[in-house]
Amino acid sequence: MPSEVKDLNICFVGDSFVSGVGDIGCLGWTGRICATMYRRGYDFTGYNLGVRGHTSADIEDRWLAEVLCRCPTGSDGRVVFSFGVNDTFQEQDHCRVDLPLSLEHARRIFRTAKLRYPILMVGPPAIADPAHNERVKALSDNLAILSQELDVPYLDTWTPLSASNIWLNDLKSRDGYHPGSTGYTELAVIIQKWPAWLDWFKRDTH
Repeated sequence: MPSEVKDLNICFVGDSFVSGVGDIGCLGWTGRICATMYRRGYDFTGYNLGVRGHTSADIEDRWLAEVLCRCPTGSDGRVVFSFGVNDTFQEQDHCRVDLPLSLEHARRIFRTAKLRYPILMVGPPAIADPAHNERVKALSDNLAILSQELDVPYLDTWTPLSASNIWLNDLKSRDGYHPGSTGYTELAVIIQKWPAWLDWFKRDTH
């Protein structure tokens, strides 16, 4: 049996992909990776703090207060961040959040969060619109660089999902952004194999 991680609370903070918009089972990728760990015998509490439409600016404004309610000082709290697609959404002739500002928000989020919790960053996924998708890729690449600089484990989901017919076909059959159950399963498989995620469940607290 795996070593039990006692009183572990994990907050998933992000956007509509975190909340699982489009999944008729209402699990998204967060519910799926938590269910996998439950089946493996781990006991923890997961909190989904995904909000549809939120950018890095919105997340910077709200994440700490929301996480502190669920992971107060002295608890074994962890935070998984995931955002970016909404930042790169173009309104008229500019993005909702320009790339340099997205990185400033992420830098402040990561620096503040690391003072309190172990954190992970799941990068933004590929989408169906080609022009928008290139902006997502640029942000993902830069978030990867920033994460390495700040010693934050970063998972590039854009690269594998942009090559996944399962993911892309699921997007195209819907709104071009959000997958259904099939697509979220594809994303969850990528995340639940990530060593940085799995390492959180290796510590023996006995």
